Amino acid sequence: MSISPEAVRFDEDVMWVELSDGRTIGVPLAWFPRLLRATPVEREAFELSRRGLHWETLDEDISVAGLLAGQGDRTGQGAQAA
Repeated sequence: MSISPEAVRFDEDVMWVELSDGRTIGVPLAWFPRLLRATPVEREAFELSRRGLHWETLDEDISVAGLLAGQGDRTGQGAQAA
């Protein structure tokens, strides 16, 4: 069984991802500096796929597997100043 994202929402400090298995997980935006620095409009411009989330304009891809493993930005690119 593959777990996929079904919905995403944001509050001031957290990204909430609703999963196909009924769980909702919250992760700190600080884990993903590009999302942390993004405007609310930019954050809402995501695409869902079977495996995760994608933001074209932010060049951000987040996998469900990574979220469930507690992994934040692993590229090193997100930590750079805008």
